[in-house]
Amino acid sequence: MGAFENVQAAAAYFHDDRFATENGIELVELTDDHALAKMVITPRHRNAMGAVMGGAIFTLGDLAISAHGCNLHMPVVGADANIHYLAGAKGDVLFAKTRCLKNGRTTAVIEAEVYDDTDRLLAVMTGTCFKIDR
Repeated sequence: MGAFENVQAAAAYFHDDRFATENGIELVELTDDHALAKMVITPRHRNAMGAVMGGAIFTLGDLAISAHGCNLHMPVVGADANIHYLAGAKGDVLFAKTRCLKNGRTTAVIEAEVYDDTDRLLAVMTGTCFKIDR
């Protein structure tokens, strides 16, 4: 078991991550192997062309990566992030599911795949979490 007792404890920890939570992002699963976050698309998430904003997609991936990183080691901070946008959303709900690529002594590298509820892959994001000693 990771740093959090369950997904509810992790969601409570990230409750004050105001940018993510006020934009409707929820942490729905957290295990030793992955995190899953979701966001229901609303008009606030759309850009002038009507597409989901890249920043909304990035924030969804970032929260999932942060939750997974904190579950591996409490606490972590983001040291690096990279995202590749692959397609526009066709569905109404976005998901970000993570997997850990490397869990080292001082950093963890975590990848998030962002997809919609039609299973369309929208983006692949990689984040490096720096482990803070307390």
